[in-house]
Amino acid sequence: MEPDQIVRTFVEHYRRRDHRYAPESSLVRPPDDPVLFTTSGMHPLTPYLAGRPHPSGRRLVNVQRCLRTTDLDEVGDRTHLTVFDMLGSWSLGDYDIAESLNWGYELLRDGFGVGPGRLHATVFGGDDQVGPDETAWRTWTALGVPVELNREENWWSNGPTGPCGPDSEIFVWTGEGPPTGTPGTDGRWLEVWNHVRMRYHRHDDGRLTPLPQPGIDTGMGLERLEMVLRGGRSVFEGEGLASWVDDVGGLWPLDGTPLRRVCDHLRSAVVVIGDGVRPSNTGRGYVLRRLVRRALTELWRDDPARSLSALPDEPYADTVRRFRQHSDVDVLRRTIADEEHRFRGLLRRGRPVVDRLRSRGPLTGEDYRWLHDTHGLPRDLVDGPLAERG
Repeated sequence: MEPDQIVRTFVEHYRRRDHRYAPESSLVRPPDDPVLFTTSGMHPLTPYLAGRPHPSGRRLVNVQRCLRTTDLDEVGDRTHLTVFDMLGSWSLGDYDIAESLNWGYELLRDGFGVGPGRLHATVFGGDDQVGPDETAWRTWTALGVPVELNREENWWSNGPTGPCGPDSEIFVWTGEGPPTGTPGTDGRWLEVWNHVRMRYHRHDDGRLTPLPQPGIDTGMGLERLEMVLRGGRSVFEGEGLASWVDDVGGLWPLDGTPLRRVCDHLRSAVVVIGDGVRPSNTGRGYVLRRLVRRALTELWRDDPARSLSALPDEPYADTVRRFRQHSDVDVLRRTIADEEHRFRGLLRRGRPVVDRLRSRGPLTGEDYRWLHDTHGLPRDLVDGPLAERG
């Protein structure tokens, strides 16, 4: 299935079960939100999961663009992305986990054609505050899906405080041949969907108190699901990243992790700019600046003459369309070009400083901290484009 067809299939599945579409939010959170970016589909719905009535009702479905910097160092493997689309469904004090898991199983099996023998579930097994999720375990067992019990891995929250609860994760076998092992023992099991029982509020002191309105929050990454349905081995083989992979890889001799990292960071930067963020030294602007500069650091590692101006318009335009934005491609290109120009200036000024330090011997932790705090030179830059040349 192509991404647009996957989205239609998902949304229609829940609309037939009386879910209404919840409007998508920007990546940029409002001023009263302590988090910089929308990190999950449930993030904009937090007040409603906590009990406030939603104007569209108690059953919701949508597609939400998300950004997570917690996985930034993992980007470059086959499954992690900085910006991605999340398919989500919610029950706000309506149905419970048994209905959610049954509907999810039906969608994977009948809507997306995933063979039941390729499925494995994980369920919260209990801890010193909350007992095991026996309802989820019984539901999966009745469906014939094998279950693995976990503790921290199957407890979901959007931060250190706020709504939280036990979750049930659905994995699909992506290896060749019959499935083996469990998600905890074999990395070829790929998590595609998470069903959370939002039952508690965690306080600053770690206490859990029941939410006045328990609910269900599910989230499934579009790019991961596309990978599974295509029989691919990487999310970078999907349509949403193909134009970046083709154009970046066609211009420069990159492959593997460096190619994937450059493509992810540039695509993510385009989406962040599309939601109104501009590079700066603080907050959201610093995240954007870091994305662009990490991509350039990879590109310039072997050849500092490479420039993002060589990229065609197609990946920019394709990304804007896929993330339902209305940005002008010229504005996107100009913003990234300006950041590249500033970064080159930083390199010019920083090289003699780094060279002087290196002339005294290997750089120490104190040297790296001084370079960062005084000159704005992060370690990956010092060890990358500013590394000594042979």
